[in-house]
Amino acid sequence: MAAPPIDPVRLEGRLEPGLSRWLWLVKWLLAIPHLIVLAFLWIAFVVLSVVAFFAILFTARYPRGIFEFNLGVLRWTWRVAFYSYGALGTDRYPPFTLGAAPDYPATLDVVYPDELSRGLVLVKWWLLAIPHYLVVGVFLGGGWFAWGPGWDRGGDWGWRGGPGLIALLVLFAAVALLFTTRYPQGIFDFVLGLDRWVARVVAYAGLMTDAYPPFRLDQGGEEKEPGIRAAEEPPASPASEAVEAAPPSGRGAGGVALLVVGSIAALLAFALLVGGCAAMVVDRTQRDDDGFLMSPTEDFSTATYAIASESADVDLDGPDWATTDLVGTVRIRGESDRPVFVGIAREADVAEYLDGVEHAVVTEIGEEPEYSERRGGAPEGRPADQAFWAASATGAGEQALEWEPEDGNWNVVVMNADGSRGVTAELSIGAELDPLIWIGVGVLVGGGLLAAAAALGITAGIRRGR
Repeated sequence: MAAPPIDPVRLEGRLEPGLSRWLWLVKWLLAIPHLIVLAFLWIAFVVLSVVAFFAILFTARYPRGIFEFNLGVLRWTWRVAFYSYGALGTDRYPPFTLGAAPDYPATLDVVYPDELSRGLVLVKWWLLAIPHYLVVGVFLGGGWFAWGPGWDRGGDWGWRGGPGLIALLVLFAAVALLFTTRYPQGIFDFVLGLDRWVARVVAYAGLMTDAYPPFRLDQGGEEKEPGIRAAEEPPASPASEAVEAAPPSGRGAGGVALLVVGSIAALLAFALLVGGCAAMVVDRTQRDDDGFLMSPTEDFSTATYAIASESADVDLDGPDWATTDLVGTVRIRGESDRPVFVGIAREADVAEYLDGVEHAVVTEIGEEPEYSERRGGAPEGRPADQAFWAASATGAGEQALEWEPEDGNWNVVVMNADGSRGVTAELSIGAELDPLIWIGVGVLVGGGLLAAAAALGITAGIRRGR
């Protein structure tokens, strides 16, 4: 008979006797220092997994230094989960280390792969893992598909969030522990099986193995090879021998700090590079014939006598380069089949003019703008006859007004030129923003420099680990 397949991911946990009946109530507080550190370690895990992706794609090998660091993050995470609400299996505080910590009651190991598939790395972390993502989502609290009246507007099928199966089982165990001082062994074995499933999926999606996670719930605190009963002692396996023979990680606090700082810098560099490219693309593609950087055109329509914007607070107390020089002249462009008036004025003047006039205030701009309507009657006189407008334009077809920003609170008003009700117009707003192209170039240069520094930090951290 062929030997049963060996799982390269080995997660174990030992339920310790004499657990405190009340400590689980405050473990969320006690775990906060670990959660803060893990937040940064997982950022590094994601960034280094991207690096490993390209290394596997070109060399068919997972860089050993990155593998050891990512394995350390998984170990640290599992110890904290076992202590807290991933199992509540121990009251021993988890150590702050990426190492194996074999004396702690929760251990996790992944066999280092000598070679990985170049083709599989392109699809396994997203396409092949989708079935497992759905299952793990239920385990961890991702949700489920549900239907019923009142669940959403149409009562249709939709994705509904909810507590995960692991959290619910651990809660049942915690309540039992509170009243009986005993952790039900059956719940513990089942929870460890769920945790083991999650760990296998994470290692597979993290590109650390090509072995597809089995759709199998291996319950119990100890790893048992397929086909071996829990009462039997499993024979030594190549995976366990590889785990025992694996040297402990030699990476100290300095190496971890370099990897974490380098990974955070890489994320910031990526954000800067994307932002710089976006600024340059917008500058080159969204300017009109006169050089104004314009927003997309939106359709506005209301049965009232006027459409008014919400108040805009303009503060020009800052340096000139950040206000006048950067923004420049503001342009508001409107287009309508009938003569339309577009004007901008101070908030107090607009409020006085539209007092008692039926009009609509735009509260949200989108495909279908939302309005807050004010009751009233018709305005007194045509809007163009008023003297308080700082800038205005009137006529049929396309109209544009240009305005030099000033301090104060301002409103934009759109009305029919004759003051009649039923206003419909296409509007857009923009500004000169001449320095945008140079801002984009500067952000790109800064992102490139930060990316180089991040690469140096990650490389130094990996070498220190070796």
